[in-house]
Amino acid sequence: MTAKGAKGARRAQKIRQRFERDLREAEINMIANLEKHSAAAIGRLIAAGTVDPVEATEYFLDRIERARSNPAFIFVTAERARREAAASRKRQREGRPAGPLDGVPVAWKDLVDLAGAPTTAGSALFRDSPPKTEDAPIVANLAAAGAVALGKTNLTELAFSALGLNPHFGTPINPRDPATPRIAGGSSSGSAVAVAAGLAPYAIGSDTGGSIRIPAGFCGLVGFKSSEGRVDKQGVFPLSRTLDTIGPIAHTVEDCALVDMALRGRLTTDVRRLGVGDLELVVPDEIGADEVDDAVAANLEAVLGRLAAAGASVVRRPLRLIAEMRALAERHGHLIAIEAYAEHRAILESADAPRMDRRVVARALLGREASGYDVIALQRGRERLVAALADELKEALLVMPTTPMTAPPMAPLERDDELFRSTNLRAIRYTVLGNLFRMCALALPSGTDSAGLPTGVQFLAPAGHDDRLLSSGLGIELAFSR
Repeated sequence: MTAKGAKGARRAQKIRQRFERDLREAEINMIANLEKHSAAAIGRLIAAGTVDPVEATEYFLDRIERARSNPAFIFVTAERARREAAASRKRQREGRPAGPLDGVPVAWKDLVDLAGAPTTAGSALFRDSPPKTEDAPIVANLAAAGAVALGKTNLTELAFSALGLNPHFGTPINPRDPATPRIAGGSSSGSAVAVAAGLAPYAIGSDTGGSIRIPAGFCGLVGFKSSEGRVDKQGVFPLSRTLDTIGPIAHTVEDCALVDMALRGRLTTDVRRLGVGDLELVVPDEIGADEVDDAVAANLEAVLGRLAAAGASVVRRPLRLIAEMRALAERHGHLIAIEAYAEHRAILESADAPRMDRRVVARALLGREASGYDVIALQRGRERLVAALADELKEALLVMPTTPMTAPPMAPLERDDELFRSTNLRAIRYTVLGNLFRMCALALPSGTDSAGLPTGVQFLAPAGHDDRLLSSGLGIELAFSR
C-alpha cells in the first residue's frame, strides 16, 4: 500500500471510530433519558435494537426503587418483570416480536388481578389477601403483546374518589409541583404518578366517573376512557359494574391507541390519524356558567382557537340533556353510589367498616337510601338521555375541560372532610358526564396555569365510536404541537 493509501485508510478508520463512539454515546444517552419517551417510541427503539428490553426494565425498576418516598406503587413485581423482559429480548433477537409494545414496561392499577400478587383495591381490608393465581384477561392480553409488568399502583380505596387520597398505603404526590405536595387525582392516582414521574412509560387505570381522565389532567398526561364493554372487566375489582371502564394513562394518543388494541387482544387497529379539518366540535354553553378556573378557561379557548385555525368547526350551543342527566341524579340518587353500596354492602355494614377510609364509606353509604323505583327510574332515564345525546351529536365530538381546576394542595383536603367532599364533586363535574352518557373520552393536556400546573381538555364521542375518537385524537394532538 502506498503512503497515500495508508494515510487514507487511517483517516477512514478514525472516522469510523468516531462514528462508533458517537453512536455508543447516543445509545447511552437514549437509555439515560428513557423516561422521557412514549411507550410507542420505546417500542420502536427496542424493535430497532437500540434499546434492550432487559436494560429498559432494569432502568425503570431502578427509578421505582429510588422514588419509594412517593407511594405510587403498592407492589413491585420485579421478578415477573425480569422474566418477561428476558422473554422479550429472546423474541427480538429471533426476529419474532409480539407487537409494537413488546418489551415496553407497564404499571397496573391495583384493582386488576396479577398472578402472584394480591389485589388490594387500595384497602387495608385486603392488604393481606392471598396472591391471585391467574392474570385477569386484560393482563394476559398485554402479556401476550409483550408487555413487561412492573407492578401494581396505588389508588383511592375501592377506587371511590376523584382525589386520590389513601390513608392505608399513603397518598401519591403529584410530581408536577416539587414545592407543594398536591394530589394527583383519583382514583388512578398511582398510575398517573408512575407515568408523570417517569417510573413507567404507561399505566392502566379504571374510569367510573373520571378516574383515568382526572389524574391525567392533573398530571399533564393523556388518558383514554373506553366505551362500556369495550375492554374485558373480568378479574378487575368492581365499583360500579355498569359504569366501570378500563383504559390507559400515557404520554401520547398513539400510546393509548396501541394499548387499547393490546388490552382487547387485537393484533391490528382501525385507528388512523384523521385531519382536524373535518371535525365538528360541540362546546356546551353550560361551561360558561360553571365555576371554572381562569387558566382552565383560557387554555380551553386557546385549544379551540388552534383547532379552528386548523380547519375544525367549533360550535357553541346549549345542551339541555346535560342538565337533564344531572337532574335525574339529583332526583333519584347517583348510580355509582347505589351500585357501590350494593357491591360492597357486606363490608360497609360490617365491623370492619371503621378500618376503611371514612370518606369512602360516607360516599358509598349514600347509595343505601335508593329505592327500587329510584334504580329503575335512573336506568330508564339514562337510556333515554344516552340515545338522545348520541342522536344530537351524530359525528360531532363533545369538548369540555377535564376538570374545572388544577391540582389542589393535599394537606387541606386531609384535614377538612367538607372541603374534600366539595372538591371531589367539583373535580368530577365534567368527567362523570362521559360515564353517565356511556361515552368514550380522551383527555389531553391543554396547557398550564401561571404556577406551571397542568390543565386539561377532554373530547368525547358516543359509545362505540372509540376508534373514531382515537383517530381524531391523533390529528388533534398533531394540531396541538404546531
